[in-house]
Amino acid sequence: MEVDYLFKIGDNVVYPMHGVGIIKDIEEKEISGEKQQYYVISMLISNMQIMIPTGKILSSSIRPVTDIIALKHIMHIFQHGESDRLLPWKQRFKLNTEKIKTGKILEGAEVVRDLLRMKKEKALNSSEKRMLNNANEFLISELRLIKGITDNQIKSFC
Repeated sequence: MEVDYLFKIGDNVVYPMHGVGIIKDIEEKEISGEKQQYYVISMLISNMQIMIPTGKILSSSIRPVTDIIALKHIMHIFQHGESDRLLPWKQRFKLNTEKIKTGKILEGAEVVRDLLRMKKEKALNSSEKRMLNNANEFLISELRLIKGITDNQIKSFC
């Protein structure tokens, strides 16, 4: 019996807070007497492998890698969008964490943009430095998987 899956083996995906990965396999496992199908995802940044039940893939917020068409919109927002510089750092940190947790490339790009702008004005605290490094790494790792993107376009995000 052929089953329809949201993703297939070889697909590039983005897992919020973990970055990009590749669907390596779809396996059946029996846990607590219940058989389930699992996506086996090899994460590129952390070099770990995760398994997610195919039935829970939507609630996990895993999504396909963005395409070149969406990239133009993302680049515009990255370069021209407004940053709220008046928020106290704790509120800003909380807001940025929520944006990263969505797993949306646009939200991640906004975090990188805003923190890079702040870094030009004053030194970031250690938590925001770490957040900037992680968000930037997630963003660049996804950009590298978009078909048709150039290295110069990727560098414009750094």
